[in-house]
Amino acid sequence: MSLKLKDITKLVGHDVHLKDINLEFESSSRYVVLGRTLAGKTSLLRIMAGLDRPSSGSIFAEGQDVTGVSVRKRSIAMVYQQFINYPSQTIYENIASPLKIHGLHKDEINKRVMEAASMLHIEHLLDRLPVELSGGQQQRTAIARALVKNVNLLLLDEPLVNLDYKLREELRDELQKIFIQRDSVVVYTTTEPTEALMLGGSVIVMDEGRVLQVGPTAEVYQNPSTTRVAEVFSDPPINFMDGEITDSQVRMKSGLNFSITTAMNNLEPGHYTFGIRSNRLSMTCGSDDHACIVGEVGLSEINGSETFIHFKHGNELLVVQDDGVHMHRVGNTVSVYVHPRNFYVFNSAGNLLISPEND
Repeated sequence: MSLKLKDITKLVGHDVHLKDINLEFESSSRYVVLGRTLAGKTSLLRIMAGLDRPSSGSIFAEGQDVTGVSVRKRSIAMVYQQFINYPSQTIYENIASPLKIHGLHKDEINKRVMEAASMLHIEHLLDRLPVELSGGQQQRTAIARALVKNVNLLLLDEPLVNLDYKLREELRDELQKIFIQRDSVVVYTTTEPTEALMLGGSVIVMDEGRVLQVGPTAEVYQNPSTTRVAEVFSDPPINFMDGEITDSQVRMKSGLNFSITTAMNNLEPGHYTFGIRSNRLSMTCGSDDHACIVGEVGLSEINGSETFIHFKHGNELLVVQDDGVHMHRVGNTVSVYVHPRNFYVFNSAGNLLISPEND
């Protein structure tokens, strides 16, 4: 199946939920829609599903205009953030319900239910009611009910957001394997850059109802086209520093200076925005080529086996990702090191000029 969205705009009153969306999707492919809350991700999926109609623009499936065609008349399944199951039906009956509506033979229904339940490891729960299941098991049931239909378009709207960390990791790994096995178009939304990278495929970066960049996930992460894309596709947030290039030097407003890299040689003298991801900063000096950033600790945030140290350097608020668990008192002075080749360089309009050199 191929799906094309052409010039899609969605208005709700005077609010713009989607603006000038142009996207193409191909079968046997998975797409991750990445964006913050209120970026327009759910609005996009609802229009793709036929649950909502765009204010303007068209949707084409296999070259046929399906704008406004009811979801009931299209080969689509959707999984929501909140798992939705029928409380009075067993797990088997919940998964089988869309197949019964379509009048499939009992043997075919049983075959598909058992296959879907097996993929999601809930075959031992089929005779139970939803209330007897954990949140993770109920979400598996909702996903199984979507998978069992063998649809051309599978839409998942932040399906793991309400699960605890361990369940999310487990189910995310299983979903990747399931997606690879399917011939349908799979579209998965998330607010988390790490989840987008784990799922792979192609990414669609959205912000305020607009598509900012589309491409292979790893490629977009490594080469964000603008500062806005870099912000959306970074967790913790990417560090930005204002500075200028003068002859052979980079001079930051914060006071940091270093020699330009080979990649910067072709840039005209002038003002630029320099971006550096937190994992490209280090608490140890690797070589004489590293520049030293001195700052005052504002927050030390332990996240599993990593520590995110938020500190102030001049007027810049920066974050460094340090491996291991480390305690840093608020107000302490820290020295953070960076190799100049690890900076992104953006022009005054926020467009990418240089990406970090590959290690």
